[in-house]
Amino acid sequence: MINYEENIEVRGARVHNLKNIDVTIPREKLVVITGLSGSGKSSLAFDTIYAEGQRRYIETFSAYARQFLGGLERPDVDKIDGLSPVIAIEQKTTSKSPRSTVGTITEIYDFLRLLFARAGDAYSYNTGEKMVSYSDEQIKGLIKADYRGKKINVLAPIIKSRKGHYRELFEQIAKQGFVKVRVDGEVLDIVKGMKVDRYKTHDIEIVIDRLKVVDTDDMDKRLSESINTAMYSGNNVLMVLEEGQSEARYFSRDLMCPTTGISYPEPEPNTFSFNSPKGMCPNCNGLGHVYEVNEKKIFPNKKLSIKSGGIAPLGEYKKSWAFKQIETIAQRYEFELTDPISKIPDEAIEVLLNGGHETFEIESKTLGVKRNYKIDYEGIAHFIKNQFEEAASTSIKRWAKEYMDKIVCPTCEGSRLRKESLNFKISEKNIAELAHLDIAELAGFFDGLNDSLEGNQKIIAEEIIKEISTRIRFLLDVGLDYLSLNRSSKSLSGGEAQRIRLATQIGSQLVGVLYILDEPSIGLHQRDNNRLIKSLESLRDIGNSVIVVEHDRDMIERADHVIDIGPKAGRHGGEIISEGLPSELRNHNTLTADYITGRREIPVPKKRRKGNGKKITLSGCTGNNLKNVTVDFPLGQMIGVTGVSGSGKSTLINETLYPIMNAHYFNGVKKPMPYKKIKGLEHIDKVIDINQSPIGRTPRSNPATYTGVFSEIRSLFTKTPEAAIRGYKPGRFSFNVKGGRCETCQGADSGDRNELPARCICRM
Repeated sequence: MINYEENIEVRGARVHNLKNIDVTIPREKLVVITGLSGSGKSSLAFDTIYAEGQRRYIETFSAYARQFLGGLERPDVDKIDGLSPVIAIEQKTTSKSPRSTVGTITEIYDFLRLLFARAGDAYSYNTGEKMVSYSDEQIKGLIKADYRGKKINVLAPIIKSRKGHYRELFEQIAKQGFVKVRVDGEVLDIVKGMKVDRYKTHDIEIVIDRLKVVDTDDMDKRLSESINTAMYSGNNVLMVLEEGQSEARYFSRDLMCPTTGISYPEPEPNTFSFNSPKGMCPNCNGLGHVYEVNEKKIFPNKKLSIKSGGIAPLGEYKKSWAFKQIETIAQRYEFELTDPISKIPDEAIEVLLNGGHETFEIESKTLGVKRNYKIDYEGIAHFIKNQFEEAASTSIKRWAKEYMDKIVCPTCEGSRLRKESLNFKISEKNIAELAHLDIAELAGFFDGLNDSLEGNQKIIAEEIIKEISTRIRFLLDVGLDYLSLNRSSKSLSGGEAQRIRLATQIGSQLVGVLYILDEPSIGLHQRDNNRLIKSLESLRDIGNSVIVVEHDRDMIERADHVIDIGPKAGRHGGEIISEGLPSELRNHNTLTADYITGRREIPVPKKRRKGNGKKITLSGCTGNNLKNVTVDFPLGQMIGVTGVSGSGKSTLINETLYPIMNAHYFNGVKKPMPYKKIKGLEHIDKVIDINQSPIGRTPRSNPATYTGVFSEIRSLFTKTPEAAIRGYKPGRFSFNVKGGRCETCQGADSGDRNELPARCICRM
């Protein structure tokens, strides 16, 4: 009798090319499914086992919830027993959102936010002093101790260095019963119609109370009431001004600078989030970069005149409102539209770029009369920026982007956070500085952090530091020590994204789960392979089952159980040709066993191609971690670019070389990483990027339609005698258009692709 607590039993699997196979997979073991590409590995692991696990999970929902999720079809299998909850970790890239980073995916940044909110020390962004906060009782005690026997004014600051006449504010203060205010250091009585110079900056405080500090019960009660009133009016900040003195002292319930009086709100985790309005930089909205109009792109050739197309966004002269305004600007600043851009006055260039609003007079030399002209011009730079930020059309945004540069936000310097958030520190580092460290450096920081903390701060931070250190260790175990927490998730390779998800799952410490992974070693250098395998073994050792679809020899030899599917690919595969221990696999006569034992191997060519003698030279590459790299690519040869994970291979080829060539040959819009120059592009005529992204964008796409073969097949069928008699065109044999497709299922047929009317199996 089969023990379902120890095994997962799959019976009669027929998904895709699987040939009614039966397989027993031991639970709580590291199981590798291997075989040729296309032999049926993923069909068994993902399309059968994972799909059935997902279907069973969805069935646990109520009927009401399932109507929104949609039904999942049962995979073509007789039965699967012993199946536990399933989590698939595939090679799909993570979120493409610019707000998603390594830190947010792994949840390490969430714990960092909590750590800084609970144990961070606040410092003033004006003076660098440590911020202080007091309770009302502490404030009262300090006033009584420091001002004993002295006359003081208790003030509530309401305006700090802002312009305006504030007439309505003074009226409102008077209605609340206050009779005095302190304006720019001078105590004044509030009178009817009172106002100040609207064009100057002012500091305004309400005089809440004037009293002499003595040690009596009445004074104690009066001082408490004054503190409460001042805190209410001054937004949790009050000032104490001694009679005859000009410098006031600040007190606050919130964090406050003791010298300047600026205060921070009570920190919370959202204070350090670049995805929350409470923490994000107001200039870049938490993205860390902004787009700025580049004057050189607007005037690419200053030898040209405006009339001959010197202003690139406008092109050559034409009768339009924009050029009419430019003619008016030319009259004002005394230049001609036929003058080269380089000879136009700087003041005129400034108006052309940033706009202007003025009225001026010009005397007509022929008529002898003066005429008024009005410049009301938005400016080319402002127009481009507005189109980029507000236009609904993607093509208009792309047009505007051509004249802009992506630059680091000057306000937050790429940290994404408000200046208040950046002035909370732990061990002299703020949260952005920690996010900028690579994982290996971050591990070193947290290893020594406990020793630098004291008192309550150490007690509060202890458990949070433990969680952060644990998750950092998991990232180190899967070979991602070179990444930093602020690395954008959309810049990660498929293998890196998969290993991050693996580290996150290990960190969750789930037990009794079936994990299915899709070739996790892909893109991983052999140096880091052992760490990845140890991570999978630790996932198994805490009580989980791990199934890995893999070709890697080290992974196969370290597995507890190996399933080899074949013997070949496609319709010639789909069978279990061996299963058991890795040592037993060697004794079978299979392609996998042949390569593992060395009976077959890929021979190293004895003679190398010489190429055509030409080359492409790329100089001064500094993107990401590249250090001013210069490299030659000899043409007419196969070139391999290798190195350990994170060494800069993808940055050099995918992020620098390919965007340059794509822009040169096909006007591609992707901006390459920084480089100095490239030579030799004239030696080739095109570039093609072949990557691992899915080829089909719709469920109707298949290999035959993508490669164009199906178009030829449809054309061939139109040439048959019966099709010619009936006048059938190629569309008659297409599952994408009326007349060819089945109208009941609209040619979809749930993805089985037997959509033509003669063989539709949509069951309708």
